[in-house]
Amino acid sequence: MTPKSRSTGPGGAKGRLSPLSEVYGRNGIYHVANIFFTIFTACCGLSPNVGALLAFRLLAGFFGGAPLTNGGGTIADIIPVKERGFIMSIFSVSMLVGPVLGPVVGGFLAQAKGWRWIFWILTILSGFTTILCFICLRETYSPVLLERKAGRLREQTHDPLYQVKGRSSQNLGPLLMAAVTRPTRMLVNPIILGTSLHMAVMYGIIYLLFTTFSIVFQHEYGFEEGLAGLAYLGIGIGSILGMAGFGRYSDRIYTHLSEKHHGSEPEYRLPPLIPSYFAMPIGLVIYGWTTQYHLHCILPIIGSSFVGFSLMGCFAAIQAYLVDGFTMYTASVLAANSLIRSLAGGLIPLGGIGLYDRIGLGWGNTLLAFLSIVFGSSPVFFYKYGEKLRQSRIGVD
Repeated sequence: MTPKSRSTGPGGAKGRLSPLSEVYGRNGIYHVANIFFTIFTACCGLSPNVGALLAFRLLAGFFGGAPLTNGGGTIADIIPVKERGFIMSIFSVSMLVGPVLGPVVGGFLAQAKGWRWIFWILTILSGFTTILCFICLRETYSPVLLERKAGRLREQTHDPLYQVKGRSSQNLGPLLMAAVTRPTRMLVNPIILGTSLHMAVMYGIIYLLFTTFSIVFQHEYGFEEGLAGLAYLGIGIGSILGMAGFGRYSDRIYTHLSEKHHGSEPEYRLPPLIPSYFAMPIGLVIYGWTTQYHLHCILPIIGSSFVGFSLMGCFAAIQAYLVDGFTMYTASVLAANSLIRSLAGGLIPLGGIGLYDRIGLGWGNTLLAFLSIVFGSSPVFFYKYGEKLRQSRIGVD
């Protein structure tokens, strides 16, 4: 339940906190989220019982999730569209490497110093990051920058007519309400809902695999607590390979298709999803059946690397697609995507363990492979019909 509380919390932060960056700017949200994440992470280390630990983990996840969507907004603010694929791949892999490296370091740390030291180290690192953000970060959201410039001009010229359209103080209430509710409203948009469901299934599968690692590698293969964390490196290595592949070819494919069709479309971000489509079911089948028959421990780790590769390509391609397609509301569209994804990451593992108990890891993962094939085919539909669907602006305006 503890990791699930951490994975579910970010959905709320991205759904309610991050969209406020489209009203107040990116920086303020970064700073507020970082401060409270540090505070509640420290509270986790001080927790007197499991209930308190779960509550503080949920709150830490709530605030810790905000920079994940704000980061996509910052990238959209400052990176030209033809260069975003590579940058988005780096940004996306950071979200996957964290859950991979955490168990590796945490396993050895808990074994040597106790579980509370995991949170002390996280508090130190997040505190340092918070200070660094205060020193280095600058505002990037153009409407807020324009609003600040208009304010300076009003002060210098004493002319109240210097205003940014739709962002006057009289419009702050409706603007704030629109920002807070926009992620939920966006879920009626077929592109946002479809890509969110696609990523939700992939995200739920990866967290379901995470819950089996301790069972498989500690109980079945006899790994000690510290060594069991090394099993996560397969997903980490696969994610890095996925980042390298997507980052290398995403912008090239985008540029090639733009030149070929004499114009750019966000759908040109989707073709690199093809390798991910095949890698996920292959990895799930390898992981499931090699553990079912208790084959050499390196084989399920290799299988998990295929899953990491697939998830990385899925994350980077879909997030780049959403950023390009809904640039002005990047934080909101990524928040809407994350609402579904984070819930899946928290809830799917709850039922998944029962599935494995009934039909075993082999057939259980084969079933998950089938689901990944079904949901993984949705980008083909959006590549063909995405332009028409985007023009409808359902749930956006």
